[in-house]
Amino acid sequence: QVQLVESGGGSVQAGGSLRLSCAASGSTYSTNLMGWFRQAPGKEREGSAAILTAGGKTFYANSVKGRFTISQDNAKNTVYLQMNSLKPEDTAMYYCAAGPGGYFWYSDRSYNTWGQGTQVTVSS
Repeated sequence: QVQLVESGGGSVQAGGSLRLSCAASGSTYSTNLMGWFRQAPGKEREGSAAILTAGGKTFYANSVKGRFTISQDNAKNTVYLQMNSLKPEDTAMYYCAAGPGGYFWYSDRSYNTWGQGTQVTVSS
């Protein structure tokens, strides 16, 4: 079983940057896809970015493309989300997810493990 621990959230002004980290531990051999999702108050959870653990192919939601970058350090079993040019609408709880894939990268069905979340607040 995989455990995920996120860190790096916080409060920032619009235009600023944050880097989220997601450290994976446990039985990661079956993890093919790592993703970052976010959920704002009153809204459904949505995928922001994902990365295939083998090969490093990345995927982004249109809302974050060009501003967010997902990357991984396989030696540390850690996935990062570099968030630049942050906007107030990026304010949300951000969740790291891991799973075997097999469905769309933004589908919950691709993931079987979720972190506890880290809050990102962007003020105007």
